[in-house]
Amino acid sequence: MITSGLFSSLTDDWETPQDFFDELNKEFHFTLDVCATKKNAKCKKYYTKKDDGLRKGWYGNVWCNPPYGRVIGKWVEKAFLESHKGVIVMLLPARTDTRWFHNWLYKKYNIEIRFLKGRLKFGNSKNSAPFPSMLAIIK
Repeated sequence: MITSGLFSSLTDDWETPQDFFDELNKEFHFTLDVCATKKNAKCKKYYTKKDDGLRKGWYGNVWCNPPYGRVIGKWVEKAFLESHKGVIVMLLPARTDTRWFHNWLYKKYNIEIRFLKGRLKFGNSKNSAPFPSMLAIIK
């Protein structure tokens, strides 16, 4: 049985699985988490919803697991525009039919897309997400 919260709009932010992040951190050495809470921040330096990472400058090697709701396109655009300051790695739903995917990720010279095998378990969920995920590595 899949958690109904994953299908609803009760929340659009789900915590990155720690072991998944740890493996990526070995490769990228993240310095800033731009979409975090005090409880789930993956880096010593992080932005919360109150800080508003869409309005702040991004620097260093950035981790971004953005809200998966209607504002996701704004986060992808921001990452693309901030990428000249360092590497940005985004955990995203694999929605290749969306405008944000085609406008900001698809066929861009500085973007590597990694489609993840299987489905992630976000936060404390006992069940896997009902959607596939991908990484966008923006250099």
